[in-house]
Amino acid sequence: MLGGRLKSLRGKRTQEEVAKQIGVSRARYSHYENGRSEPDYETLKKLADYYKVTIDYLLTGTEKKKTIEDEIADPDLQIAYRDMQEFSPESRQQAIEFIKYLKEKEKKRKPGDKQNG
Repeated sequence: MLGGRLKSLRGKRTQEEVAKQIGVSRARYSHYENGRSEPDYETLKKLADYYKVTIDYLLTGTEKKKTIEDEIADPDLQIAYRDMQEFSPESRQQAIEFIKYLKEKEKKRKPGDKQNG
């Protein structure tokens, strides 16, 4: 039941706190928890994002855990992350060190500077 899952996910937070974060009134949120009304899709999405679960979990109790790939918006970075999972430990460490190098290089770059290859 959606309401029970919402109550469980809320934990020690107040209904007011959660309602404010997702942009509904406390009374509306209370209705969701008590099964008096059902949230629309946009509200379900906000609830899932707020609680860091999937909409599927909210509705069915069955969860596909969010992975780091779910959090990466750029498709090229998703592919790079997936590919890196198959690296040997040595290659993975080299990739991490290269990313750290690029990060330091970016920190030193001044706004407006053109990137050099």
